[in-house]
Amino acid sequence: MEKTRIKTSSLTKIGVIAALYIAITMLVAPWSFGATQLRFSEMLNHLAIFNKRYIWALTIGCAIVNLFSPLGIIDIIFGTLGTLVMTTVSYYLSRRLKSVAAKLTTSTIICTIAMWSVALELHLVSKAPFWPTYFSVAFGELISLIIGAILFYILAKRIDLTA
Repeated sequence: MEKTRIKTSSLTKIGVIAALYIAITMLVAPWSFGATQLRFSEMLNHLAIFNKRYIWALTIGCAIVNLFSPLGIIDIIFGTLGTLVMTTVSYYLSRRLKSVAAKLTTSTIICTIAMWSVALELHLVSKAPFWPTYFSVAFGELISLIIGAILFYILAKRIDLTA
């Protein structure tokens, strides 16, 4: 009985975070796609440093929201894989760190650098110039992640995000 309750709780948390990712992305949809994007839902990527279940929540949310991407199937596949990889790397690298601030900083750096994959995707599909696109997308990611880092730093002091 207890094991079933734990699985149900974990699935509920995955569903809620995936839904939040979708809702936040679609709320500002015009800015969530393209060479100049500010996808505020990316701030949720920080959750992966607290519990690996959130890797799946974010990946599922990204896959669903990318159904609405102007890049179509390419974004569904590569954008989603990018989220899976960067949140997984963030999770494993932050496990060795003690402070929440260090973990959030690591997550911010990894996810911002990983925007090369989005820039490459936009370069190949839309013929957008790689470097300007990379800097634009990485800057939007950085803004979202800094906002998220501040929020999750405060939340982590009040709520056990690892549970």
